Amino acid sequence: MKVIASSLRKGNVVDKDGKLYVILFAENIHPGKGTPVTQLDMRRISDGVKVSERYRTTEQVERAHVEEREHTFLYSDGEGFHFMNPESFEQVAVSDSVIGDQAPYLQEGMAVQLALHEGSAISIVLPQRAVFEVVETEPVTKGQTASSSYKPATLSNGVRTAVPPHITTGTRIVVMTADGSYVERAKD
Repeated sequence: MKVIASSLRKGNVVDKDGKLYVILFAENIHPGKGTPVTQLDMRRISDGVKVSERYRTTEQVERAHVEEREHTFLYSDGEGFHFMNPESFEQVAVSDSVIGDQAPYLQEGMAVQLALHEGSAISIVLPQRAVFEVVETEPVTKGQTASSSYKPATLSNGVRTAVPPHITTGTRIVVMTADGSYVERAKD
């Protein structure tokens, strides 16, 4: 089906010249003078080649018919990442190239949105936030509690992020899965 370029978002799948592309980044640019455009960074699903395209915001783009379903992450092994459909208990193996840099944020039992095209997974959308434990960080500096400076920390998934000075090793925190940035202390 045809949609206007400005309505496309990250994770959508478009059909361009008979090939499927998953959108990695979409930005609507409104210059002070001239025509507004939509900048799309896409990855070709068949071979993983990344492409950058610009469309006028009112231009029509062919959006591919994909089935988006909630799946539960089970485990990962040499074959890839394994997910289960909670309704039919059907399992789907997803390759590393589809998961990409989101792999560290996957947790056992996490509910994700998988986009399936003709039975194979082509894109994944994680929940916006996830809870991880801080496994390593610098000790609290006395008198630095009111400061807005952040200190480096390593999370239980291996990702490095910046946390406020009051966060100590062993504290569970909420992070954004898009970029690993600190949100708040976990409420559990």
